[in-house]
Amino acid sequence: MKKNQHNLVVAFQGMPGAYSNMACKAYFPEVKTLPCNSFEDLLNTTKNGESDYAMVPVENSLAGRVADIHHLIPESGLYIIGEHFQRVNHQLLGLPNAKIENLKFIKSHAQGLAQCRKIIKKLDLTPIHHIDTAGAAEEISRMGDPSIAAIASKMAGEIYGLKIIKENIEDEEHNTTRFLIMAKKPTIPPVNINTSVTTIIFKVRSVPAALYKVLGGFATNGINLTKLESYIGGKEMNAARFYVDAEGHPETQSMKNALEEMDFYSEPNSVKIIGTYSRNKK
Repeated sequence: MKKNQHNLVVAFQGMPGAYSNMACKAYFPEVKTLPCNSFEDLLNTTKNGESDYAMVPVENSLAGRVADIHHLIPESGLYIIGEHFQRVNHQLLGLPNAKIENLKFIKSHAQGLAQCRKIIKKLDLTPIHHIDTAGAAEEISRMGDPSIAAIASKMAGEIYGLKIIKENIEDEEHNTTRFLIMAKKPTIPPVNINTSVTTIIFKVRSVPAALYKVLGGFATNGINLTKLESYIGGKEMNAARFYVDAEGHPETQSMKNALEEMDFYSEPNSVKIIGTYSRNKK
């Protein structure tokens, strides 16, 4: 997929200046962006044709999985066509007259707060949750209270007229968020078992060792799994749905064999490939 296409729209969750906004600009340098209030809105804009792609955050190297998103992706009707790794550099932002010694509160998205625990503890700040990092910066700009700071991006500080009180406050230097690029139609790359990733969702049958048998199908066929997650879905609380990232292409014989084994030990019609795409380097 070409990254510099014109006349396309990429949707992201959050306000201008959010890290998802930065990911859009990094992956699609020349396209228009569409901010959305929630993850549901983000996915729906692409499903309804208001945007061509959705930039969806799924996990962070410090804070782990982005809450709720794995429940929404399987039901969205969209397909994964690519991935992007966005380096996250958090800034401590405040009003132009704010001083670090006078700060009492810190506002940001739950992920931003979780990724900056050390400085929050060091400065003895009271965390305040916000739906969005950039939204927190915008709110502080409007409130005019120098005792409240935000954790957000440098871009957000520039957009909303805030100063950087302290740079790069994340707990670890490797702080990175993985994004999935999703679209209404799948875009399958040429067969290349070295760089392709296939994402699959499935629900195993309620029989002993069903999951073991499914995973054994990948092992027997020499396919590496880079992600395996489970979550409860539906009316019954005793049946889990699984989400798998497998290194390989569905048109190779090894992947076909593994998927056949998966299908045999899964509930009828529960196996679904939601994307095959090229692995992006961090």
